[in-house]
Amino acid sequence: KGVNTKKQKKIRTSVHFYRPKTLKLDRNPKYPRKAIPSANKMDRYRILKHPLTSESAMKKIEDQNTLVFIVDLRANKYQIKDAVNKMYQIKAAKVNTLIRPDGTKKAFVRLSSDYDALDVANTIG
Repeated sequence: KGVNTKKQKKIRTSVHFYRPKTLKLDRNPKYPRKAIPSANKMDRYRILKHPLTSESAMKKIEDQNTLVFIVDLRANKYQIKDAVNKMYQIKAAKVNTLIRPDGTKKAFVRLSSDYDALDVANTIG
């Protein structure tokens, strides 16, 4: 009782000293930093700009069951596929994209076998 005993010194096995890990609390803000969350700017109307109606695009529609669109440069294949599905109620089998020399992005939307690209193209206009 009340006897000062000598404390055992911790044996260091390494010459490097690493700062001890301390308690990290989760953020608990008093108020939101934004009034409203920002809306998704890349909606389906922004992604699909317009269909392409050149001779080569028409040949793709007839022969390969593929629609050709000019799309937003920042849109990816998943977004293009989803936008085509929402706009025209058609299922896309696959989407190929390329960036044209004029800086725009062209998307080749291959339709699944139960849809006909020629009928869809006629409804689009």
